[in-house]
Amino acid sequence: MGAAQRRRCAWGDSTPDYAAYHDDEWGVALHGRDALFERVSLEAFQSGLSWITILRKRENFRAAFARFVPDEVAQFGEADVDRLLGDAGIVRNRAKVLATITNAKAVLAMDDDLDELLWSFAPARHRRPRTMAEVPASTDESKAMAKALKKRGFAFVGPTTCYALMQATGIVDDHVVGCWRAG
Repeated sequence: MGAAQRRRCAWGDSTPDYAAYHDDEWGVALHGRDALFERVSLEAFQSGLSWITILRKRENFRAAFARFVPDEVAQFGEADVDRLLGDAGIVRNRAKVLATITNAKAVLAMDDDLDELLWSFAPARHRRPRTMAEVPASTDESKAMAKALKKRGFAFVGPTTCYALMQATGIVDDHVVGCWRAG
């Protein structure tokens, strides 16, 4: 079946950008410190905005934030903050820019591995939603993840942001019943 004929979660059919993201990334297991740091960062930038805004600016974010390599982002200083706040290709929000730098430093300061930490919150059982209305905004696991990240010095990582991160990285699979990605 071609990509155009696939049954997707309703949001995945709304734009070509969403269709590609839905089909190729959302709910697919993602591992690796830098890849997960990128997703933590992008989910924080998405807070209060539409994901399509972030998705369409993702390459600009990657260029602006040194491909989300924590070792590099942690070294950003005030000149970098000014540069980022002047970059129309990204979301220019001082609190979120500073949170990304703070989070890079937190990644480097961790005694444990970011990959292992995030995946430790995968639920033991997860019921596939029948409709998007059944998908929660947060769960006990996302609340625990947010608490663990905040304890390690992370910012802009509330339970809703953490649940979106869990969905985006495949820690939970919320593709609805009937979606071609539902396993």
